[in-house]
Amino acid sequence: MKRGTFQFDVASDGTPQNTTGNVDALRRVWLDRGMISGADLGPGNPGDFNHGAWHVACHLVAAGGVRRAADGRLLWLEIAHRPTDDRYYASVTVRSGGRARTHPLGSTQANTLLAGSTLLGFVEGTSEGHVSARGVTDAPTRFNRWMRQDFDQRANSRREGGKVWEHWCTVRDIRPHDAIAASVLQGYIALVSALGDRFVPTVARGRRDYAHPKQLWACVRSGLTAESSATWDTTPIAIPRTVEPLLLQARPADALTAAERLPWDQTPRYYMFARRIARWSSAAAVRRDLQSFGP
Repeated sequence: MKRGTFQFDVASDGTPQNTTGNVDALRRVWLDRGMISGADLGPGNPGDFNHGAWHVACHLVAAGGVRRAADGRLLWLEIAHRPTDDRYYASVTVRSGGRARTHPLGSTQANTLLAGSTLLGFVEGTSEGHVSARGVTDAPTRFNRWMRQDFDQRANSRREGGKVWEHWCTVRDIRPHDAIAASVLQGYIALVSALGDRFVPTVARGRRDYAHPKQLWACVRSGLTAESSATWDTTPIAIPRTVEPLLLQARPADALTAAERLPWDQTPRYYMFARRIARWSSAAAVRRDLQSFGP
């Protein structure tokens, strides 16, 4: 069935489907300047939004999620980097025979792992530490003078870095001709289809600044997510300090280990880094936002 002004393909439970139509719809939404324009696009340098995605996009793309396989093992899902061709892809990582193994979503291995699995929750993307595309050397002109290597920091660094800043770079031009951005958008739709309709709005609710509340409203209006998903009643849990260094490595195997050290329950949880958890948008705040910005 179709949802919203951009006609996203969604399943009966509201989960966006992994279709080329949804990838195209996502691109059109994040390039739309009718719902979101001017200061509402978020902070940036001149040219960053000429063909670039809204500010919230880098936070959405950097986040991950956790499911429990039918055999009880934890599954870590994220957008991973493939160094052989410098492309991104949606992935699932599982511990098998004592080793963490990463498979592309859509592969036979991934489909087997996800069959009968249950959603445990989501984890905020890193805005410190390493990038997933370690070793890349972007030209200054590649992403409007943003370069991914500039955001590859040590795990104990407090400088701007991590996957949020990495994907701030990758989505500075999301037109179809850009192969890296295309792989990010394709990977993100695949990831959302595996993590459910609450994934997008939950991560977007992690900030009250940078115009994220209005950008979340636009995600609902466009059909990328539903109002019921955007307003589900939950409160984020702080990621323990002892677990943070694992996530800051920006490697699927380390993120799986981190997920294995986090407590999970029957109700899906959202884990955020303590440094920004106070900027969370409550369900009541989101409902007010959606009403104030219009239908």
